[in-house]
Amino acid sequence: MNLQQLRYLVEVAKQGLNFSDAAEKLHTSQPGISKQIRLLEEELGVPIFIRNGKRVTDVTPPGRQILQIAERILCEAKNLKGVGDEFANEQSGSLTIATTHTQARYALPKVIKRFVERYPQVRLSIKQGSPLQICEMVVNGEADLAIATEGIERFSDLAMLPCYDWNRSVVVPADHPLLSLGHPLTLADIGNYPIITYDFAFTGRSRINRAFEEAGIEPNVVLTAIDTDVIKTYVGLGLGVGIIASMAFEPKRDTQLRRIDASHLFEASTTRIGIRKNAYLRG
Repeated sequence: MNLQQLRYLVEVAKQGLNFSDAAEKLHTSQPGISKQIRLLEEELGVPIFIRNGKRVTDVTPPGRQILQIAERILCEAKNLKGVGDEFANEQSGSLTIATTHTQARYALPKVIKRFVERYPQVRLSIKQGSPLQICEMVVNGEADLAIATEGIERFSDLAMLPCYDWNRSVVVPADHPLLSLGHPLTLADIGNYPIITYDFAFTGRSRINRAFEEAGIEPNVVLTAIDTDVIKTYVGLGLGVGIIASMAFEPKRDTQLRRIDASHLFEASTTRIGIRKNAYLRG
């Protein structure tokens, strides 16, 4: 038994039991992967995969346990390398952050700037995706940490570290009737207009839905997007009022729009940092 066999095994599982895809991902041959997994099964004395002729159709019950153990072993092997890298050269290496567009575009720039100035020899990579996608990147070892508001709690393999709280604002064109209300903004006021906001999996959308449901109002969501800049673009075209993270409104850039604070209407959201449990993080 060796680490290479475990890598092959875990990658085949990640690729939906497709040996060819696993071979392409690992830059090796499909017959080579098949041979090594056969040798591993012979050494362990149990089949890991259920086969129908030459096709692999499922994972056996002992195979599921073996996969879990293999993933832990590979994680610990990566941790060993991390310890060595940490003490061999503390000022270099790489850091991969997986996050959403809103965090990458509006929350992180100042932090990233300070980090790059402090650690100029560290290769920094930012990967963007939905909350579920970025959490999967950390679980699969493709990123060191995730920064997200939604989704992290669904992954038992991740530890969640609260980072900061934030809320929402409504954005409208400069001549919109909502700007001349004689009373504080209400959900009923917003509900009178088409709404443009985040896709359900993104940036606190569940809080928005919950607020309208509790108020007994059916919002007319005409357009959703994963990108705040897209939302603001379509609001500027007059297609509806936008509900966005307050941090995403920039008066100097968004000169065609106006912001109305809506923090009194929605429950605050907490952005969290997600790291894989038992993973070694460099100082």
